[in-house]
Amino acid sequence: MPDAPRVTAWLHCFDTDGCLAEDTLASALRQVGVVTHRLGVATPPRLGIVAFDKATPTVADFVRRLSHNGQDMLLAITTGGEMARGVAWQVLQAGAFDVLAWDRLSDPAAVVAARLQRWQAVDDILDTPLVRHNLVGRGRAWLSTLRQIVEAARFTDASILLTGETGTGKELAARLIHALSPQRSSHDLIVLDCTTLVPDLAGSELFGHERGAFTGAVTARDGAFALAAGSTLFLDEVGELPLALQAQLLRVVQERTYKRVGSNTWHTTDFRLVCATNRDLLAEEAQGRFRRDLYYRVATWTFRLPPLRERTEDILTLARHFLRQFQRLDASPELDEPVQEYLLSRDYPGNIRDLRNLTLRMAHRHVGRGPITIGDIPTDERPTPAPDRDHWRDITFEQSIRRALLSGAGLREIRHAAEDTAIHIAMGEEDGNLQRAARRLGLSDRALQLRRAEQRQKSALDEAV
Repeated sequence: MPDAPRVTAWLHCFDTDGCLAEDTLASALRQVGVVTHRLGVATPPRLGIVAFDKATPTVADFVRRLSHNGQDMLLAITTGGEMARGVAWQVLQAGAFDVLAWDRLSDPAAVVAARLQRWQAVDDILDTPLVRHNLVGRGRAWLSTLRQIVEAARFTDASILLTGETGTGKELAARLIHALSPQRSSHDLIVLDCTTLVPDLAGSELFGHERGAFTGAVTARDGAFALAAGSTLFLDEVGELPLALQAQLLRVVQERTYKRVGSNTWHTTDFRLVCATNRDLLAEEAQGRFRRDLYYRVATWTFRLPPLRERTEDILTLARHFLRQFQRLDASPELDEPVQEYLLSRDYPGNIRDLRNLTLRMAHRHVGRGPITIGDIPTDERPTPAPDRDHWRDITFEQSIRRALLSGAGLREIRHAAEDTAIHIAMGEEDGNLQRAARRLGLSDRALQLRRAEQRQKSALDEAV
């Protein structure tokens, strides 16, 4: 492989009997452009190789630690023996990117080099400003998704379906896919929001129309499929398409041919298709609302963008990114510790879009050179503090007790008066419902009944006197 790019990786041989010597592996890999270092160097590369004689659960634990739970790219190689059933999957799930059997490959070094070169190329793209400045975050869930999207975008021209909740960044991911498509990126991305399609005009929007095809069609017009020729077509919220349009879409997606409205002439087009939806299209198909044949044509690759609650380690990174965008400076106000705690504990129904709006509102309120503090959090965004169980023991309460003592009331009389007043208030607020009032007072129903009976008896005696 004389023209193959050079790759650097760390190499470690797991301590089991019969493992192919590290020097032998390193020599074979060096001949195909893979330079290896022993594990433990000061700044190890993010590419790594773990070689072992037999795949065991212990190896899976070792892989989990070395890959940092799948964040670093690690190739697991077994150099002899048979893998127990299911253990290869355990090693993969532990964080390995692939598991290879060295002795079963005709040219194992070349296979290893090809894997590492692909992974390195993907990570090089992740480190570019195109990705770092637009799809921010390096948490495990987000990094795993990004790597898959980048690989499919750069090394295939297949249709991609992006799924996920509102605000998870589906359009940004679609723009990244277009920018990384080698044969498409020189053209403009064509975006069509399926929620805005009017049924009577949808055919024209998608396929174009001829002059005079309908009232108001004074000139011929190209539709989205013609405009996307040589480029990428992004159908946002594709799950909103009515069934009639799905049937029309099927042919052009499959055959790349279409007719303009009002024409009998077939036109050809060549485009990459990227779709997005916040719906579960397989569930929609089961309900008869989305065509199965169309689903499998738009979803050659399917990637789910995780909601913000699944990538909490990225929340502060995203907030700082939005602050830099707002300030248009490399340096931006730091987030005070209580603000960081608030951002990490808050719910984000709108996901990243929700976090961005909140961060920019705080930035608008912030003045001066100090950090953003909790006073910069908009009033309607502030958490409601948990009620203080002792807040009722305020100055007013103390004054009432003081007046009672000055009037000659003793502790027994004050206690009974407080109990009677509490029962009266609870019964009134619960509209006379004894069970609910008892719960409010922390009493059993029977205890409250007896206490009220005592009150009535006392009242009757007072009236008799």
